[in-house]
Amino acid sequence: MTLRIILADDHPIVRSGVRTLLESQAQAAVVADVSSPAELVEAIHAHACDIVLTDFSMPGGQVADGLHMLGLIHRRWPTLPVIVLTMVNNAGVLNSILATGVRGLLGKSDALTELTLAVQAVSHGRDYLSAGIRKALDMARSGSNLSMQPVLSKRETEVLRLFASGFTVSEIASQLSRSVKTISRQKMDAMAKLGLKSDLDVYAYAREHGMLT
Repeated sequence: MTLRIILADDHPIVRSGVRTLLESQAQAAVVADVSSPAELVEAIHAHACDIVLTDFSMPGGQVADGLHMLGLIHRRWPTLPVIVLTMVNNAGVLNSILATGVRGLLGKSDALTELTLAVQAVSHGRDYLSAGIRKALDMARSGSNLSMQPVLSKRETEVLRLFASGFTVSEIASQLSRSVKTISRQKMDAMAKLGLKSDLDVYAYAREHGMLT
């Protein structure tokens, strides 16, 4: 049986390479090949498929775009298996991706050697985490048992919560009657304390720790 796969990635070269790998080694046919979250949703509407294979970070604008996209797909097509490819290695973000209901999660560096295994596992109703993803999650779990959680000030927590909820630094400054410079510094201080490297990390941390309203 040939598996019907919808493939989404914003890089044409990546899509071409993944398509070749799938069709030559995984007994699969790519029935749609798209480059954005909106195109992916349209493709799922238009094409019958067995698996969606998608990049996590594609053009879309908002910090949580990848998580929003995955959540939307799971709500609309709850039985459709989704495999995610990502360059993200932050455990908080990885756990947030898994929480959307995806069945497979692979680091892009693992895809060449493990993608066929992931497709076969998911097509038979099993979940699949690549070696790189498992390592990142295991390291985070062991590290969390050994270190104390950094403490944010009340103002840093407030700024982080508002930023993760979708407000810009300028909007937060206006809402809290502080300068943009002060809000920006408090955001950066909070990120440094928590070891967060990007706005996506901020969102994942806020979600994991119940800071989102």
